[in-house]
Amino acid sequence: MDLRKLKTLIDLVSESNVSELEITEAEGKVRIVKSAPVTAMPMAMPMAAPMVSATAPALAAAAAGAVPAAAAEAAVETGHVVKSPMVGTFYRSSSPGAKPFAEVGDEVKEGQPICIIEAMKIMNEIETDKAGTISKILVENGQAVEYGQPLFVIE
Repeated sequence: MDLRKLKTLIDLVSESNVSELEITEAEGKVRIVKSAPVTAMPMAMPMAAPMVSATAPALAAAAAGAVPAAAAEAAVETGHVVKSPMVGTFYRSSSPGAKPFAEVGDEVKEGQPICIIEAMKIMNEIETDKAGTISKILVENGQAVEYGQPLFVIE
């Protein structure tokens, strides 16, 4: 099969709702399967872009003066920060229509699940490592998170 024809077929499958395509011709057989992680990746990438743009104003504010930087550090230091133990996608609830594990103002106990991070199609419950009250949720639902990224602030 011609390489250009194969590329065209791959593009058609990736842009459509078709998840699998198999074509048999005289010179061979081609099977194209759209896997779920490849489909999820384009959705995760736009989520990462706002995170970068949100960092730029913080850097500009820090460059403008030491007071905004000190205020930002003080806000983080006022409570215990729960950080992401892995790279993945952050979810506040177990399913799209379900109630979130934790809201701002909720009392949480040590070991209580407060979110899910999806990594390689495995849903990992993240538990608190300290008891207290959720004062801030630092990540949006469905946002890609990095290892060590702050998720919650607990007072």
